Amino acid sequence: MSTTDDTAARTGAPRDPVTGAAERLDEAHRTGVPCAPVRDLLPPGDLEAAYAVQSLLTEGRLARGRRITGWKVGLTSTAVQRQLGVATPDFGALLDDTAVPDGAEIPWGSVLQPRAEAEVALVLESDLVHDRHTVADVIRATAFVLPAIEVVGSRIRDWDISAVDTIADNASSGAYVLGTRPVLLRELDLRSAGMVLERRGEPVSTGVGVACLGNPLHAAVWLADTLVRIGSPLRAGDTVLTGALGPMAAVEPGDVFEARIDGLGSVRAAFGRVDTEGAVR
Repeated sequence: MSTTDDTAARTGAPRDPVTGAAERLDEAHRTGVPCAPVRDLLPPGDLEAAYAVQSLLTEGRLARGRRITGWKVGLTSTAVQRQLGVATPDFGALLDDTAVPDGAEIPWGSVLQPRAEAEVALVLESDLVHDRHTVADVIRATAFVLPAIEVVGSRIRDWDISAVDTIADNASSGAYVLGTRPVLLRELDLRSAGMVLERRGEPVSTGVGVACLGNPLHAAVWLADTLVRIGSPLRAGDTVLTGALGPMAAVEPGDVFEARIDGLGSVRAAFGRVDTEGAVR
């Protein structure tokens, strides 16, 4: 063991910045108490290190019995990319315990600092393993399409995030809800598909497919290429959340959201309440 490792072992300090960042985020996840940003622990702007943190956290959850059910694409808005100082989207893993049935209640506190956004979800029937994919490859590999609400959440206090922070935090993944009426891609024009997200019957976000990298299929192509490069290609059965079609909306206890996307129908996400004494119910 090196002198550095020996000192870390004796003091209980993390052996490296990636481990330290993962421990900080994991503690926030376990305790339900948001933490400070992790960018102070990692080299400035080091997205590779941020993905290493994400991978370490995902490996830990898989070791505890979780299962990857698919992947999400984030930062698909050019405005958000500019805000965070990046020029590409990001990605995170979807896990089985974050999948919520359409309309089922999401317990308050299960997602830290939740916000809701409407997305197009692709469900694959074949693998995507080429070094470089085309839109035709993605179309051929897609079994069907569903409307989705992604409940993004941040383990980082007050959403004080940079690109490094959100990537390390599994692309701010929280939970996701899929609609239940599958639609074939040939029946859709995702580029022009309009979206309305309502909270308690009032519109809080609107958008269209073109807002997601020009077309949600473009986001799926980017994801397929990226995952092949890291050795974890998209597989048959995976769900792909392709990215927000409009601005995300704040969530309060007891809120009910419904997203409607042209050609895809609707999907609902409902949140638990907190009583007057602060108890979740």
